[in-house]
Amino acid sequence: MASPFFVSKAQRNSRPNDPPLLLADEPTGNLDTETSLAIEELLASLSNAGKTIVVVTHDTALASRAQRTLRLVDGEISVDTVQLRTVRTQ
Repeated sequence: MASPFFVSKAQRNSRPNDPPLLLADEPTGNLDTETSLAIEELLASLSNAGKTIVVVTHDTALASRAQRTLRLVDGEISVDTVQLRTVRTQ
């Protein structure tokens, strides 16, 4: 599988700083399927580790994995959806 860390220098450089918030503008845009899935898994693992991820995307498959989705139409929020998730504690 291709390493997702080649995608952008900014993304590579953000990891060593361990930021609590990650902004991703079209993180799967113009990528092949395998790399897109790797990026989706990376974002999911960061989210599961407690990071806040803000993604702007036209990729409906990626958007469907989000805990909260805002859909904009003509610059206004037309849909605000929250998906409830079960959190397992050990």
